[in-house]
Amino acid sequence: MLIDFESLADNSRIWIYQSNRSFTEDELKEIEAGLSSFLQEWTAHGSDLQAGFEIRYKRFIIIGLDQSQSSASGCSIDASVHFIQSLEQKYGVELMDRMNVSFKQGEFIAYKSLKDFKKMAKAKSISKNTIVFNNLVANKLEYLEHWEVPAEESWHSRFL
Repeated sequence: MLIDFESLADNSRIWIYQSNRSFTEDELKEIEAGLSSFLQEWTAHGSDLQAGFEIRYKRFIIIGLDQSQSSASGCSIDASVHFIQSLEQKYGVELMDRMNVSFKQGEFIAYKSLKDFKKMAKAKSISKNTIVFNNLVANKLEYLEHWEVPAEESWHSRFL
C-alpha cells in the first residue's frame, strides 16, 4: 500500500539507491509512476506493505517501509530488488553498487568509486567538512538526521 513518505513513522525501514547520474525530468516522472505502482502492490506473504518513497537530488531513490503492520519478507525484498534492477536496465544507470560514494562539491553531486574517493581524501580534495551521503542509514529518523552529513560524522571519516 502506497503511503506518503512524510507520514512514515521515524522507525520505518529505509533503503537508499543512488544513481551514477542525475535523472532527466521525463525519467523522474516515469520512475515516480513506476514506484507508485510497485509500492501500491507490494506485499509480504499476502499482507499489504505500507511503504512510501521520495527521490532526492534527481538521483537518490529512497524507499521507506512502515514495519509496524507488516515487515518485509525475503520474497518482498527480492521483489523490490528486481524492481530496482529493472530501473537500472531501463535507464542505463547503476543503482545497486554499494562500492560507490556520493558527496557534494558545492551544489554539484559527485559520484565516485570508493577507490577514487580514498585517493581524493588522501590528496586532501575531500575534507572532514565535505558533505557526504551516508546510504547505510537504517530507518527514517537516521535518514533525516544522518544521511547528508559532514564526512567526519559518517563512516567515510576512516578515509580522512
